Amino acid sequence: MTATKDPPAHATGVHAGGFPSGDLTLLRFFVEHALAADTSALSDTELIDQIQEIETLQASLAALQADRIRAFAQAHVDSHRVDDRADVDKLHRSVVAQIQLACRVSTAEARTRVADARDLHSGLDDVRCLHEAGQLSAAKVSAIALECRDLNAAQRAQVDARLAAVRDLTRYGIGRLRAMTRRLVAEIAPERFRARVHAARAERRVTLRPAPDAMSYLTAYVPVEQGAACLAALQKAFVEVQVDPQPLTRTRGQVLADTLVERVTGQTTATAVNLEVQVTVPVQALLDPTSPLPAEIPGLGPVPADLLANPEGTKSLRRLLTDHGLVIGGDSRQRIFTGLLATLVKARAQNRCTEPYCDAPVRHLDHIRRGADGGRTELENGRGVCEFHNHVREQPGWHVARAPDGAVVTTTPTGHTYRGPD
Repeated sequence: MTATKDPPAHATGVHAGGFPSGDLTLLRFFVEHALAADTSALSDTELIDQIQEIETLQASLAALQADRIRAFAQAHVDSHRVDDRADVDKLHRSVVAQIQLACRVSTAEARTRVADARDLHSGLDDVRCLHEAGQLSAAKVSAIALECRDLNAAQRAQVDARLAAVRDLTRYGIGRLRAMTRRLVAEIAPERFRARVHAARAERRVTLRPAPDAMSYLTAYVPVEQGAACLAALQKAFVEVQVDPQPLTRTRGQVLADTLVERVTGQTTATAVNLEVQVTVPVQALLDPTSPLPAEIPGLGPVPADLLANPEGTKSLRRLLTDHGLVIGGDSRQRIFTGLLATLVKARAQNRCTEPYCDAPVRHLDHIRRGADGGRTELENGRGVCEFHNHVREQPGWHVARAPDGAVVTTTPTGHTYRGPD
């Protein structure tokens, strides 16, 4: 093994407050050292040993991060709470938003990490110890904590004790751990489990998200018996196609997918869909017919232009010109973004929240420079954000501005700055 640099001079230092930033810097040095090492002389056995050790270390580091997340949340709430009347929900949103930016993850993931960090110190002591020892990964711990989310500390401790008594718990996969924890919750807190089931049914919905190769995932979140009934109906449709005297030219999966589209839309065939599609088209593609640049449906990804022509259905395409990925603008003197200007702002954001690391759909159109501060309602001053981040920026200590190079920069109450995606 060969080192590429000497350890930093402050690697063994510790700040006066006791936070071992020097130790973490030293750990980073060792990682860089290991990455630069020559592995050609290592045997297969030695490589597997190192991979296992790295996995253990990764789990322990996740536990360390969870501990720091909990400490930050407590410190932030304590330092900003003036009295018992303080809005705890607003403080919690501020904590989640800052963890989201610091960890470079989505808002949903940040909210999960904050909740996991809290619950690990509120009843899940044995699970936390296994996590700190590197025996349970962050994903497994999160699966357990999520199933225990609505329990009180005493009930969570009962689940924790039952899990700790399971032989070879650390060898279980995430699915088995989740199912086992769910059964324990149903036994220990049947009323809370029943309440969760009723609450989940109230959250039924249908969502659409992009998939590779100009496809998409249409997901229905429905009660289990309804989902089973839908699948049974689609499978019955495939049986009917099988017994049809016409030769079968589609696979089972294709028949099920086509039948779903036909029954939901009411069309005769799955491809004869009537719709209006907003498509961004690179201006270079209009100037040069041979340009390889694809069109794009905001929020769903690139699509070959020839697939947008559909003779079976009535398809209206609203084309928005782009130049190097930026939607070419518009202006308005209104106080809110509406009409074509709103469409342009959403399209430029590709219908995704423009806050760093957030992939949530655009729900609000925000003035980068507030209208109250003289900000104009124009494309340059607009950005698409999710509901969560639009509310967070209104809290004290948060600031959003456009940098000279055009990027949107968010500053948090701790003084950290984060550059939004270009």
